[in-house]
Amino acid sequence: MRRKLSTTPRLTRILGSLLLLAAAGVFTVGAAPAPRAATATPLDGVVPAPASVTPGGSPYRITHATLVHVDDSAEVRRIGEYLAGILRPSTGYPLPVTEQGGGGIRLRLAQGSFGAEGYRLTSTPLGVSITASAPAGLFHGVQTLRQLLPASIEKKTVQTGPWRIAGGTIEDSPRYGYRGAMLDVSRHFFTVAQVKRYIDQLALYKINTLHLHLSDDQGWRIAVDSWPRLASYGGSTQVGGGRGGSYTKDDYREIVRYAASRYLEVVPEIDMPGHTNAALASYAQLNCDDKAPPLYTGTDVGFSSLCVPKEVTYTFADDVIRELAALTPGRYLHIGGDEAHSTSHTDYVTFMDRVQPIVAKYGKTVIGWHQLTGAHPAPGALAQYWGLDGTSAAEKAQVAKAAQHGTGLILSPADRIYLDMKYTRDTKLGLDWAGLVEVKRSYDWDPGTYLPGAPEAAVKGVEAPLWSETLATSADLEYMAFPRLAGAAELGWSPAATHDWERYKVRLADQGPRWDALGITYYKSPQVPWPAS
Repeated sequence: MRRKLSTTPRLTRILGSLLLLAAAGVFTVGAAPAPRAATATPLDGVVPAPASVTPGGSPYRITHATLVHVDDSAEVRRIGEYLAGILRPSTGYPLPVTEQGGGGIRLRLAQGSFGAEGYRLTSTPLGVSITASAPAGLFHGVQTLRQLLPASIEKKTVQTGPWRIAGGTIEDSPRYGYRGAMLDVSRHFFTVAQVKRYIDQLALYKINTLHLHLSDDQGWRIAVDSWPRLASYGGSTQVGGGRGGSYTKDDYREIVRYAASRYLEVVPEIDMPGHTNAALASYAQLNCDDKAPPLYTGTDVGFSSLCVPKEVTYTFADDVIRELAALTPGRYLHIGGDEAHSTSHTDYVTFMDRVQPIVAKYGKTVIGWHQLTGAHPAPGALAQYWGLDGTSAAEKAQVAKAAQHGTGLILSPADRIYLDMKYTRDTKLGLDWAGLVEVKRSYDWDPGTYLPGAPEAAVKGVEAPLWSETLATSADLEYMAFPRLAGAAELGWSPAATHDWERYKVRLADQGPRWDALGITYYKSPQVPWPAS
């Protein structure tokens, strides 16, 4: 005879336990597993993928008693304060930064094979240590530490935690030394505060270069004392006829300072000899007919050119480069050189042969768009390739030949990592001249083998440009950049052996809650298994 459940003490206890577990959310019949945030993020669950991961041991838990220990170094202390500033609002813990004692979270510089940007992160139940040979490596290690904590660590109000960091060791260093993102502030102007916001987003993914596109047909965005109408008049509008804007020299210095505090180098670009209508409208003498054209607020390209035969053109170039180089502590100055359709080939070569030595005279290394390889790239120059998979074999061969003769390459293929390309036909922002670029397509290529005939050693890195013809707000920028920016960062940082879309898309999905916590607007691609909200 079968007994009733109510008269079976053992079974009653089992059912009671199951009901308690269900109520706690630990076990639910027919439901999805508990959210991944309930456990520590695996060491290999971050973006970009680390070079080497050795998991093991129990996690470390940040508590009210945790200290942030730093070396006796002003720069290491600054990184420690930066980390504590991220952790304090969400944890509610004091997290004092100190040079005394051990345990807790420790940041230290030490000799080792870390290189200029590499680091080692070790987590045990007693504490977490980040070790690097240089401050940039410590800073990058801090970004990894952020991602090993729950996404709610990014919020500005106290959250519940727990704040666990998985046990084990990460040994990490970048594949490429140049990992860039370009922001076009010419088609639409973006304020210093907006640029700083973008810098913070870039830093989270270990991007180390901010390329600022400071001049174009629609707007000139940097003050030049010797040619003041460039900013006051040439910067007075933008695409669609808005009010535009420009940076004072102090504004620009602040952008450079802030970028440096996040270990990004600023590369300023003055596009020449084409894409120059804002300059031509500002000064009639820069035109061959001495007549200034009207300001331009459309989106066509290729119609403008500095007057190559005029000597004033090179006085102008010298003045602009001299003043901009003096403001820029970084190594590079970008001189554009793309889409110069209104400049004859002979004039183009003449212009580049005159302007590249000016850049060198003021202590900078030339970067130009890959059309520079059709002239005579200066020794040490970098060519930024923005062609497509379908670009002609002859054009690709021209770039590859320059690379074979010592010109370094930055890869920015437009149908892969131009962040302003539409994701799908239904994307309301962006352009589609290079095609539709969904998240998988943007990620799924190898910079080391992308350009036929180019030596892999010639590839210095990757850069994800974000052009702003259709983008006018920070939310617009973010929607087009995220999630593709994270993939570009991984292409620049992670070893080729880690490259795998199926694994990457899972790690990428875990970034969604972090972007939500940071208030970043992003495209929820159906190709990515985003967690339920």
